[in-house]
Order: sequence, then C-alpha cells, then structure tokens
Amino acid sequence: MKGKQKFFLILLLGLLSAIGPFSIDMYLPGFPDIAADLHTTVAHVALSLSSFFVGISAGQLLYGPLLDRYGVKRPLYIGLVIYILSSAGCSLANTADMLILLRLLQALGGCVGMVASRAMVRNIFPVHENAKVFSMLMLVIGVSPIIAPTLGGYITASIGWQYIFAVLAVMVTLILAALYFGLPEGKKPNPSHSLKPKHIVSGFLLVIKEPQFYTYVFTGSIASAGLYAYLSGSPYVFMNIFHVSEKQYGGIFALIAAGLILSSQVNSFLLRKWSSEQIVRAALCCQSIAGIALFLGMLLGWIGLFGTIGIIFIFLSSQGFTFPNTCFITCPVFT
Repeated sequence: MKGKQKFFLILLLGLLSAIGPFSIDMYLPGFPDIAADLHTTVAHVALSLSSFFVGISAGQLLYGPLLDRYGVKRPLYIGLVIYILSSAGCSLANTADMLILLRLLQALGGCVGMVASRAMVRNIFPVHENAKVFSMLMLVIGVSPIIAPTLGGYITASIGWQYIFAVLAVMVTLILAALYFGLPEGKKPNPSHSLKPKHIVSGFLLVIKEPQFYTYVFTGSIASAGLYAYLSGSPYVFMNIFHVSEKQYGGIFALIAAGLILSSQVNSFLLRKWSSEQIVRAALCCQSIAGIALFLGMLLGWIGLFGTIGIIFIFLSSQGFTFPNTCFITCPVFT
C-alpha cells in the first residue's frame, strides 16, 4: 500500500471512529441550555448521554455479524443514513424524552463507524502494524474532544443547541460521500455466515472464552470506564460546581483531550523498545494512582479547579497508552 493511499485510508477510518466521540462531546456544553429550553433538569438531559452509550454498546453487537455477512460497505451506509436522519430529529426535539430516544437511534446508526473502522484495521493492515495504526487513529479520534466541545460551546452560545445536531448531520453526510468514493471493500461478504441468534451467540461465546481476549478486553473496558464517567459527569462538575462558562468548559475539555492525543502518539515510539503488555501495565498503574488521588482529593476537599484538571489530565493521558495496546493484543484472536 502506497504512502498517500495509506494516509488517506487511516484518515478515513479515523473520521469514522470519531463520529462517536464527536456525538458525545459536541453537545456537552449545551446541557444547561437544553434543560432550560425543554423545561427539565440537567440530570434528565444527561439521560440522553446514557441512552447514547446504550445504543453504542448494543449496536456494536449487531453490526459485527452484519459486517461478516454483507461486507463493510452496505451496513456502513445504512448505519450512517440512520445516524443522519436521527441527528436531524434531535435538532427538532421538543421534549427531553424525545431527545433521549433519538439519541439512542443516533448511537445505533453511528456506532457502525466504530465497528467497521476497527475491523478494517485488522483486515487491511498486517497484525504487527495494528498497534501503530490504532495509535494513528487515536490522533484523529483525539482531535474531536478538542474541537467538539469548543465548537459546541460557540454554536450553543451563538445560534442555539439545536444546530449542534444539524452540524453533526452535515459532517456525517460528507464522511458518507468520502466513503462512497474512497473506501476499499476490505473483507469480502460471506453469504454463508449465519445471522441466526444461536449461531451469533455461539460465536460470541467462543471468543469470550479465549483468555487472551477477555483479559485484555476487560482491562481496556475497565480503564475506559473512567473516561465515560468523565464524559457524563464533567459538564455538571465544571459548570455547576466550579461555575465555569460554556466556552471555558470547552477549553478545559480541549486541554485534557490534548493529553490523550499526546500519549497515544508517544505510544508509537515506546513500542519500539517495550511490548504492549509492558506499556499497559505501567499505564494502568499510573491511571489507578491518579484515580485514587482524585477521589481522595475531592472527598477531603484538598483540590480545587486546577488540581482537578491536572489529575484528570494524568488519568486520561494514561488511556492513550491503554486503548491502542489492548486493542492490538486482542487482534490475534480474530485473525
């Protein structure tokens, strides 16, 4: 694969993977305005984030077998169309419950990008390059937490939170067009692959029983739990407890995300000297210490705004080492 073709493909896969983070991060600064417009509480609006996470989790289980049966392109196109339509619906939502439901549909459509991009890394690139490719994907994915909340804060303050979802719909439409003209097929469709529930469940059980899979998947999942706790709780913590503005929140979010991006790129260099297993162990130790420090610091009132930002920065920077390496270690299970 030529250099330019490889760069374009990684960029395209990164944009696919970034649909989820953009959908999560971009509307976070608008929580207070959404709650006010829909005559509800921020806690109720936050359920739309929870429903999005539910949709992402369930959708990934759905798209795996579909990609095996029909190849990458057809499920990918259908999922992105669902995302675009539900995003347009979110911009027109007039109740919190409607927004929660539409966010669930948005996640069910958009998560196909997360599944397809990771599957294509395994199908197109050699196994020994997977960790490095995932690190490069993290660079594209990591830009979204820098741009998304800042952009979302300005859109909310300028023209209203509804336009956040309109912008998301337009962005994914452009990604869909790029995919149509520039995405290789990857793994060919397999019409013999059964979509019967019994066959699918038995396939999942076969993979789950593999020690290499469940050890590192659970490791990566537990490490990522702190990231999702941060995503769901940070609007309340920073804007309600520390009383920062929407634009200031976007800046804080961007700063913390920069640590995630930097660490994922440093990971590529560390892989030249150390194995993925060694890096994961060190990253988990650092993340655990930061998590305990944040808990005790907030509980005992030892840290303020800047201390909170600093510890969260360290905690999430560790995630930049954990994610690409745990993904790489589980890849041989699927090959």
